[in-house]
Amino acid sequence: MSDLGDWYRGVPRFTRLWFTGTVALTLFGRFGLLNPINLILLYSEAVKRLQVWRFITSVLYYPLTPQTGFHYLINLYFLYNYSRRLEEGTYQRKPADFAFLLIFNWICCIIMGLVADMPLLMDPMVLSVLYVWCQLNSDVIVTFWFGTRFKAIFLPWVLLGFNLVISGGGLMELIGILIGHLYFFLAFKYPQELGGPSLLSTPGFLKNWFPEEGGGTFGPAPDRGPAIPRGRMWGQGHVLGGN
Repeated sequence: MSDLGDWYRGVPRFTRLWFTGTVALTLFGRFGLLNPINLILLYSEAVKRLQVWRFITSVLYYPLTPQTGFHYLINLYFLYNYSRRLEEGTYQRKPADFAFLLIFNWICCIIMGLVADMPLLMDPMVLSVLYVWCQLNSDVIVTFWFGTRFKAIFLPWVLLGFNLVISGGGLMELIGILIGHLYFFLAFKYPQELGGPSLLSTPGFLKNWFPEEGGGTFGPAPDRGPAIPRGRMWGQGHVLGGN
């Protein structure tokens, strides 16, 4: 138990909060402590009846059944792996900027969920964060099933295509990619690569709540440690040359 506690305390705070919220709400819904119908995003309830908690719970909750259990665990792994990499890598000394990334992607997920009538938003939220990591680490080589290797920049699209072929889905993954790209374009590509003005700035109140920890610069930086991207029946991956 001490090892588990040490591991949990070692997870950076925003990833730990997101991970804990997802596990807790999913288990509460699974075992009947909370009614799942009150956790999903429904326009009539969230907007018309002002049940605003649904804007948060719909991103965290996932309906856990014997049929969906494997996909949930894979999503949970993606959440932990890529959120932690970003928080400990590019955003290591910029907690407010990382919090803003999560908030921006969350708001976009809610908007798309209301427009596209999607009651569950864990998939696009997780994939949006994965997409940002892949863009910031685009030249990292990942290994897919059967030893297929390619650059990380292609990983979100491979996952989308694979899910489209296997299960006929793909809409939520595509929305996650679009949201992740919107953030990456506004925060990195447009101001840094295209020389445009900054269109996406972290609000001052977040910087006051989560001040910089000293040193470092805000921008793409290779994350440390071995990457092991996995997905919904998507195989196992790793960063070649990692520690």
